[in-house]
Amino acid sequence: MFQGLASYASEQSSSIGRVHPDYSSNFRNEFQRDRDRIVHSAAFRRLEYKTQVFVNHEGDMFRTRLTHSIEVAQIGRTTARELKVNEDLTEAICLAHDLGHTPFGHAGQDALNECMRNYGGFEHNLQSLRIVDHLEQRYAAFPGLNLMFETREGILKHCSKKNAEMLGDIGKRFINKQKPNLEAQIANIADEIAYNNHDVDDGLRAGLLTIEQLRECELVEENYQRVITRWGELDDRFMRHEIIRRMINMLVSDLVNTSQQNIERLHLDSVDDVRNCNEKIISMSQSIFEKHLALKKFLRKYLYQHERVQAMTDKAKQTIVFLFDAYMNDTSLLNEESQQLIEESDVEEKDSYTARVIADYIAGMTDRFAFAEQERIQRI
Repeated sequence: MFQGLASYASEQSSSIGRVHPDYSSNFRNEFQRDRDRIVHSAAFRRLEYKTQVFVNHEGDMFRTRLTHSIEVAQIGRTTARELKVNEDLTEAICLAHDLGHTPFGHAGQDALNECMRNYGGFEHNLQSLRIVDHLEQRYAAFPGLNLMFETREGILKHCSKKNAEMLGDIGKRFINKQKPNLEAQIANIADEIAYNNHDVDDGLRAGLLTIEQLRECELVEENYQRVITRWGELDDRFMRHEIIRRMINMLVSDLVNTSQQNIERLHLDSVDDVRNCNEKIISMSQSIFEKHLALKKFLRKYLYQHERVQAMTDKAKQTIVFLFDAYMNDTSLLNEESQQLIEESDVEEKDSYTARVIADYIAGMTDRFAFAEQERIQRI
C-alpha cells in the first residue's frame, strides 16, 4: 500500500494491470505512467482546440476541452488527497475523460451520433476508451496507450448493457450493476463541479449572463452575499472571480465532508466494498446537491440555449453532418490513413466499418480543422 492511502483506495499492487505486457518504471508508479501517456497523446493535445461552450476561435479567454480537463484534474486531486484515495489514478482519469469528445462539444457529439444511428451510434465516453485502447499509435509493442485497468474503467462513465457485453472485463461492472472505484466517482463529480462553475465564468465574460441574473440561483446568491460582506461592491471582474472561487470551495468542501461521512457510515474497508455498495459514495449533501442542480438548470436555460450559442450549435451540427455525408459518399476525401484502413479491411459489414473509420476521423478533428475541411470539400 502507498503510504497514507486508505484501505478502500485503488492500488497498483492489486490491479488487474495492463492488457499488454509492459516494462515498469524506476521513478513513477503505474498510474503516474498512465497520466503521462495521456498528457503526451495526440488526442490530449487536440483538446486545446475543441469547444467547451464557445467555439475555439471566438476568443482566447474562453475554456477549451483542454483547460477544462486540467481544471477537473485539479478538483479531483484535491478531493482524492483529502479522502486518502489514489490521487495519481484520479488525475489520470480526469485528464482522459474528454479525449473522445468531438469538435463543437455536445452539439458535435449529438450530430455525429445521429449520423451513426444505423452503424452503432457514437458516444464520447466509448470513444475516449477507443482512443486509449486502439486509436493512439505511439508504441511499437501494442496499439493504444495500454493503460491500467482502473484508468480505463474510470474513463468509461456510462455504458449500455449491449455495449458493455462487447467490452469484456472493462464492461463487467455495468452488467453486474457494480459501482466504479472511488477515484472514478471523484473524477465524475469533479467534472460536474468544474464545468458548471467555469461555464458561469465564460458566460459572464461573454456578456451572455449577468450577475444579477445568476443571483436567482441560491448557490450564487449565498456567495454573492459573502463577497459583499467581505469586500462591499466590487468591479464586475473581481466580483465574478470572488463568487466563483467561493462556490467551488463550498462545493468541494461539502463533497469531501459528505463523502467521508458516507465512507464511515458504510464501513468501507476495501475496493470490493466500494464496488458492491448499493449507493453512491462520493456525493454532496442533499441541500448542496439541489443548489448545484439548480445552477445547472439555469445554465441550460440561459446560457446553452442562448440564441448566440444556439446559432453556433446549429452551424456546428451542419458541419458534422456535411463532413460525414461527404466522406461516406466519397472516401477519397478522407486523409490517407483513413483511406488505407478502409481499403485494407476485409470485414463483412463494410459500410459499418467505413462509417466507424469516418466517425473516428471526424471525432478527432478540432473545431477549426472541421470548418476548414468543410470549406476545402465545398471548393472541390
